[in-house]
Amino acid sequence: MSSCSLIIRAYNEEQHIGRLLEGVRHQTVKDVEVILVDSGSRDATADIAEHYGVKVVHIRPQEFTFGRSLNLGLAAATRDLVVIASAHVYPVYPDWLEKLLEPFSDPQVALTYGKQRGNAASKFSERQVFARWYPDQSDPRQDHPFCNNANAAIRRSLWEEQPYDESLTGLEDLAWAKWALSQSYTISYVPEAEIVHVHNETPRGVYNRYRREAMAFKRLYPEAHFNLWDFVRLTTSNIASDLWHAARQRVLLRNLASIFWFRAMQFHGTRIGYRQSGPLTGQLRQTFYYPREQLAVEVEPREVEPIRYNER
Repeated sequence: MSSCSLIIRAYNEEQHIGRLLEGVRHQTVKDVEVILVDSGSRDATADIAEHYGVKVVHIRPQEFTFGRSLNLGLAAATRDLVVIASAHVYPVYPDWLEKLLEPFSDPQVALTYGKQRGNAASKFSERQVFARWYPDQSDPRQDHPFCNNANAAIRRSLWEEQPYDESLTGLEDLAWAKWALSQSYTISYVPEAEIVHVHNETPRGVYNRYRREAMAFKRLYPEAHFNLWDFVRLTTSNIASDLWHAARQRVLLRNLASIFWFRAMQFHGTRIGYRQSGPLTGQLRQTFYYPREQLAVEVEPREVEPIRYNER
C-alpha cells in the first residue's frame, strides 16, 4: 500500500504537531496526503502544518464534535485508504504507515488500528491503560469493535456508505467499527504500527474525557450499566494493580498520588457519564472539547478605533 491520506484533528497543538509531521516525513510510505482539521486553534498549530505543506481544513468551535471533524477531513481526502491520528501522537518507527495499511490487502478489512504507548511524562495509570488496551500480540481478524482513532485507518469508500456519527460526545470510532462488523467486514489490530500518545491531563481533564466517552457508550449500548458498586470495585482493583506494578518497577513513590487521583477520576467520570447520556448541549461541548477556553463568537466589527495603550 504505497499511498494514503492522513487526517489529523487538532486544537492548540503547536507543542506536538511538528513532531508528528516530522515523523510522517520519515515514513517508508512516501505518497501521503496530509489534512489537518483545525477546530479554532489560537496558537501556531495551523502555521506549523502549512510549513510542512499540509492542507488545512477549519471547523468552527461551535460545530465541533470528533465525528464531524473527521467527516470534514474525509470529505477533503482523495485517497481510498485514510489514516487517522491525533495531533499529540508521533510514530515510533518509519514503517508505521506501512504496517497500518498492510491488512487492507484483504478486501474484507474495513479498519485497522495500532499500538499506543505513553512517554516519560505520561501518568503511570495511563501507561497501564495503554498496555492493557494495546497488547503486543496482533489480532488480524478481531471479532469486537474496540479501536481508537488516535492511531487508525479506514477505507474511504466504506466511509461514504457510513459517515461518522456527529452527534456522539466520543467513541465515534467504536460506533463506526460496530457498523463495519455488522456489514460482515473485519477489523485488524496491528501492534507494529506503534505511536506515542502524549497526554498531560489534569484530574478534571481525565474526569471529562471518561465522562464524555461513557455518555457515548451508553448511547451505543443502552443496556449497559455502571453503578456505585462498579465504581468502588473498579477503582479499588485498578489502584491496587497500579500500586503493585509501580512497586515492582520501583517507581511507586513518584507515582503514588497520580495513581489514586487518575483512577478515581477515570471511574467517577464513567459513572457520571452513564447517568448523563443525552444530547450534546453547548455547555457540554465547551466542557468536553474546549476546557477553560471561551468559544470564539463572531461579532460585527465596530467602526471605532480601539484604544491603543502604551506598553511600558
